Amino acid sequence: MTGSTFCLLPHRSVIAVSGADRVEFLQGLISNDTTKVAPGQAIWAALLTPQGRFLNDMFVADAGGATLLLETERERAAALAKKLKMYTLRSKATVEDRSATMEIAVAFGDDASKALGLDSSAVSFIDPRLEGLGVRVIAPAGQAAALLAARGFAEAPLAAYDSLRLALGVPDGSRDLTVEKALLLENGFDELNGVDWKKGCYMGQELTARTKYRALIRKRLFPVKVEGALPEPGAPVLLDGEEVGELRSGSGDRALALLKVEAARGGGALTVGDARVTPEIPPWMRLPEPAAPSG
Repeated sequence: MTGSTFCLLPHRSVIAVSGADRVEFLQGLISNDTTKVAPGQAIWAALLTPQGRFLNDMFVADAGGATLLLETERERAAALAKKLKMYTLRSKATVEDRSATMEIAVAFGDDASKALGLDSSAVSFIDPRLEGLGVRVIAPAGQAAALLAARGFAEAPLAAYDSLRLALGVPDGSRDLTVEKALLLENGFDELNGVDWKKGCYMGQELTARTKYRALIRKRLFPVKVEGALPEPGAPVLLDGEEVGELRSGSGDRALALLKVEAARGGGALTVGDARVTPEIPPWMRLPEPAAPSG
């Protein structure tokens, strides 16, 4: 994608965490190191079940004034805010769902950096997962488009950004990670800077660490090219009639699929219904070495 383009992300929303203990409060809950958050520098992280399964993903950004903003899924923001409030206990931290008053946009392409430092009312940061995903913007509701247009950005439909995200193999919340089931390391959180291995304990840390250090990953979320009509998310991926994975989000001729690693790089013909899917291994992804042939 060249030039200056932006998309509004109506499926994303904002929760504010404020107070003197805001950093320490989140530090004990999410997978990344909240002490790394600074003006213009955000992190990507997940909240997990105690058993280490995915609940929510979020960007954590510094809004100044003793406030952190969590950019997360709109439809699940109220439930997440309620859960976080339960954990505040005696912390000097408050949680507020700002879904009604804030909106999200993303600027991408060659000139995406022009979206940094838009306005004092907005918070913007380079996507901490991959620089190629552009600059995320958190702005007061109804203002993001005007702020970006004033910097020379042209609005594009959400499908334009989705195509970029899918081609890079990057998940989008519960569209791609099954709630209370998905493992972070099957879905790129390690390579995409969503886990800090040196921070203190957080909810679900034990399983996440054990999965990494015992090399227990057998499936990964891969970008795939789709030949034929795009099947519905959740459709099984087959190899010679055997199920080897499941389709996730998609748009046009691109999608993501959770696949057995061996099936993804084996070169066999993978099908989903009447469509054929061809896995790709993005440059950022690290896979285990193939097993040596027996005998």
